[in-house]
Amino acid sequence: MAESDVLKAAGEAPRKGAPAAVAATMAMTAAAAGVTDRPTRDQWISVRSQQGRATAVGWRETAPLLAYQSAIAVACECYDVVVVEKSRRTGATWGAAADAVLRSASARNIGGMDTLYMGTSHDMAKEFIDAAANWARLFEHVCSEIGETIFDDGSENGVKALKIDFASGFSIVALSSKPRSLRGRQGFAILDEAAFVDNLAELIKAAMAFLIWGGKVLIISTHNGVDNPFNQLITDIRAGRLRYGLIRFDLDDALKDGLFERICLMNAHKHGEWTPAKEADWREELIGKYGSGADEELYCVPSQGSGAWLSGPLIEARMVDAPVLRLSFPDSFNLEPENRRRAEVDRWIEEELRPVMLATLDTNLMTGFGMDVGRLRDLSVMCPMQITRLMRRVVPFLVELSKVPFQQQEQIRDAIVRGLPRFIGGRTDATGIGASLAESGMQKFGPQMVEVKFSTEWYRVEMPPVKAAFEDDVIAVPRDAEVAADLRAFKVIKGIACLPDLRVASSAGGTRHGDAGMAIVLAYSATRNPVEAYGYQSARAGADEARPGRRNMRPVDEVRDAMMPGRHDGLW
Repeated sequence: MAESDVLKAAGEAPRKGAPAAVAATMAMTAAAAGVTDRPTRDQWISVRSQQGRATAVGWRETAPLLAYQSAIAVACECYDVVVVEKSRRTGATWGAAADAVLRSASARNIGGMDTLYMGTSHDMAKEFIDAAANWARLFEHVCSEIGETIFDDGSENGVKALKIDFASGFSIVALSSKPRSLRGRQGFAILDEAAFVDNLAELIKAAMAFLIWGGKVLIISTHNGVDNPFNQLITDIRAGRLRYGLIRFDLDDALKDGLFERICLMNAHKHGEWTPAKEADWREELIGKYGSGADEELYCVPSQGSGAWLSGPLIEARMVDAPVLRLSFPDSFNLEPENRRRAEVDRWIEEELRPVMLATLDTNLMTGFGMDVGRLRDLSVMCPMQITRLMRRVVPFLVELSKVPFQQQEQIRDAIVRGLPRFIGGRTDATGIGASLAESGMQKFGPQMVEVKFSTEWYRVEMPPVKAAFEDDVIAVPRDAEVAADLRAFKVIKGIACLPDLRVASSAGGTRHGDAGMAIVLAYSATRNPVEAYGYQSARAGADEARPGRRNMRPVDEVRDAMMPGRHDGLW
């Protein structure tokens, strides 16, 4: 059967066209994107009775693809990157397998290329490769039998994969998802159930390299929560920030295109002849089985119950215009003499940091401090936090450090803390590599600069008040995309909000592990448990003046000086 005939028969334009196909595909997406009440059983019977059958007689030969399945192939021809937002088990992978065969069986001069399919399990890889083999037989393309191979993913032993070779010289390879598996590859990348992979952001970043030499990327998934990177990707496409193709079909769209009709044809022993009433009953039963999960699983509506600690809209609602200072050095900076490193950072402090501190800090407000420590892989983030007279916590600015040596991190931290008005204490990450910086902070600024070793109990106690602050609108954080992403990185695991062991790429190089979010949490903890700052006017000023080096210092400052030996500017 001719390739173009397959797509024409499915109600779409041929692979090698056409603007009309793009319009039809995008119209389908736009129409489906509206949220409406689902039809009742009786309403569904009426809708489908008026529409009639979507499956033609002799569909195996004339129209093996349903319209929404064919739309995937059309969109992939018109866009380099296509995202499919779908209902569960509607056959999107079946449609993608057809397109994979058409591409990998074609010669290079007409767009042929290898296909690399990545699902979340070996079973998904097996299902895809079986579908591809069926399409190859239908299209009468010469190909090898399905075989197992060891795919070189850069690891020592490689990874087991399934493979079909075509006479064109190209192959379809199916395996489970690991970002490194895409490195150095070229062709058509298919990422299936992308919302459920371990690190979607890294996987997509690796897949984008396919585009350089004319490859394609197809991302398919049901939803897995509103804060999942897959939903963030779709949001960016709809907002016009990403010029990718987007196709959306829910259960009702698939049924109108003939999904249950095909189910009846393939399982006649169970369902018998298709009728609108049978379809309506089957639809109602399916929705009932999914219960509260039906919106997400069947109707492409991402849930809030994905384990996210703070929702994206809530985080954005608490964001204000405040600077985020970012400093990064090349690896060679660590080899510079200490005096040069110190001089370079002193210059940055004077030219970049100090003007921001003078412009943003309210000298009348008490101020806490939090620091999440990183070095090579993760960022170090320093977060001052001021308490307004209405008890609102405000982050006046943030400092993010990437690949900054520990000595220079200490240099910057000291400049910040010594410049904070009415300093009431701080919290420093003392877990792992942060232990040394946390210890030096306590030694310089006294016991109120607490060394924090993260534990389940610490998260249990400290996280709920921070969430309450977001919900009650008594916290303000800088409006910054990466800060928002760090706050979204917290997940509720076994009932406790914490950071899972998952990292994403940082714009400064290296990775992020909720770093800004953790610094904000630490600063909030410091403001909840402060050392009280009291104003005091001594009745015996003369006695103080007689003490060398203590001129005009109040008794409260003497106590402070003992607690914070590295600081001599008082509390006020």
